[in-house]
Amino acid sequence: MESSILESIGVEIIGVMSPVSICMFLVVLLVYSLSSSSSPSSAVSDIRTAANLVYAENPSDTAAQKLEGALLNALVFVILIAIVTFLLLLLYYYNCTSFLKHYTRFSAFFVLGSMGGSIFLSLIQRFSIPVDSVTCFILLFNFTVVGVLSVFGTGIPIIVRQSYMVCLGISVAAWLTKLPEWTTWVLLVALAVYDLVAVLAPGGPLKMLVELASSRNEELPALIYEARPTTVARAGSRGGTSLGLLVTGVTAGEPSSAPSSSSSSAIELQAVSRDNKDRNVNDNLNENRDYGGNEYSVVAMGNGGGEGGIVDEERHEGNESRGGDVEIAERGIKLGLGDFVFYSVLVGRAAMYDLMTVYACYLAIISGLGCTLILLSVCRQALPALPISITLGVLFYFLTRLLMEPFIVGTATNLMMF
Repeated sequence: MESSILESIGVEIIGVMSPVSICMFLVVLLVYSLSSSSSPSSAVSDIRTAANLVYAENPSDTAAQKLEGALLNALVFVILIAIVTFLLLLLYYYNCTSFLKHYTRFSAFFVLGSMGGSIFLSLIQRFSIPVDSVTCFILLFNFTVVGVLSVFGTGIPIIVRQSYMVCLGISVAAWLTKLPEWTTWVLLVALAVYDLVAVLAPGGPLKMLVELASSRNEELPALIYEARPTTVARAGSRGGTSLGLLVTGVTAGEPSSAPSSSSSSAIELQAVSRDNKDRNVNDNLNENRDYGGNEYSVVAMGNGGGEGGIVDEERHEGNESRGGDVEIAERGIKLGLGDFVFYSVLVGRAAMYDLMTVYACYLAIISGLGCTLILLSVCRQALPALPISITLGVLFYFLTRLLMEPFIVGTATNLMMF
């Protein structure tokens, strides 16, 4: 019996939720490790990025001043992200793919070398690790170079590539947790709204990027986590339905400190399955011979041409069929690095208050990601990955901090619950 869509993507969802959970957990550990000697929630931000260009939050400012300044910071940051995204869309439209690939490699090198190096030095100072500067530089340089080669090279074990992608997300997220509290929360909400508009609105930059890549049958040059390696199956092989999901988007970060393509991500239904019965594939091969040797491959674009739906087959004109075999690319779920970053920033900021809020935000983010993937399997069109998770995470944070924690602490101190 043919399995349902939800059953077929269960393993894929776990393959994405696991690295997201690891990334958030390690960011929480870094926040606790590097800020245990001070009170980070009330400290003044010591970094200056595109996320706080307009307003530098001060603990002595009133709530109205902090809210107004945070709104201005978020507005400026989103505008900069939109400008950069449209610029990259223009470059991709004019086939400047080589430049975009080199730009993405430089982004990864910069993040691992600068942000990762800053975290590495902070850990050395925090735990008084005895290491000289030359050794530290050699270790950091090797880590950065190997990371870039692992992420963009070929023939690299998938576990190594996945590990470095998680390291990239941790580096950017841990850096962004240094932003002021009010700016962080308003910025997360603003990015969720921008992600919604950029992916679903007509003329949205990410929507146009995804549609352009789909029309060219190309991968976007971006920092994207791959749940499993792309494999090629033969038509003659037996097997059930194979479903692939693509969470597209580009690396996140602030333009002033981490070169990035965008801070948003979208989910696209990239590939569907071949026929379950071999006789149907053989019928297609017979028709293929009648059409003069054109090769068929089973492909389904969830948002091809801006419309939802599944295309069972796509003909590639001019290709010679080789021995009657049909190559079928099976793709797993791919998650844009921006999701790793902003999910981790949310739980990292929650870790600066209490562990109870960390648990609540984590469950909210994972639930939101699962809901997004379920909606994807139902809607079969490009969907943004940030809005549901970020909305639930922010909502659960404030509900836990303002309502749940006072209730639990009050009942526990009065021995009503222990």
